Amino acid sequence: MTDDTSKADFFQFALDRYERPLVRYATGILGDVERAREVVQDTYLRLCKEKTARVRDHLAQWLFTVCRNRAFDVRSKESRMSPLNDLDLDTRPSPGPRPLAILEQKETLGQVLDLVESLPVKEREVLTLKFRCDLSYKEISSITNLSVSNVGFLIHRGVTRIREQVENDRSPAPSLVRRLP
Repeated sequence: MTDDTSKADFFQFALDRYERPLVRYATGILGDVERAREVVQDTYLRLCKEKTARVRDHLAQWLFTVCRNRAFDVRSKESRMSPLNDLDLDTRPSPGPRPLAILEQKETLGQVLDLVESLPVKEREVLTLKFRCDLSYKEISSITNLSVSNVGFLIHRGVTRIREQVENDRSPAPSLVRRLP
């Protein structure tokens, strides 16, 4: 009975720690949060069938690898993908007017997210794993089958491209947000 309790605790930890990052990651691959949730549910069902000792030392890599493979299977089967903006995931109704600073941040975030979507697939994937899912280079390397140095290079190149584009897009003309009274 101790093994069952131990496995239940392990599963609960995995669910609490990785469910949301896995949904975000799968959503980035599939472009649909509902399909992503189904993929994550399938990932956790596979975890239930797996021996705890086999995955305990590399849980994040195992979960993200299984999720990634399943998401690509689903995407291949359905042969379609549309990007989902993080603003869609995180937007909640506000009880009152929002300060201009928040609107400017959202405007910039939207611009950055559009730029991320325009990056090559590998750069977009490693940036998602690093900044949305908070994984280490080593974990990303294990999930994507890229070397750790290649992961670092792709992250650096992606961030540099985004930074350059944001700086180039800033013009002397004020943004829409700044024109509001």
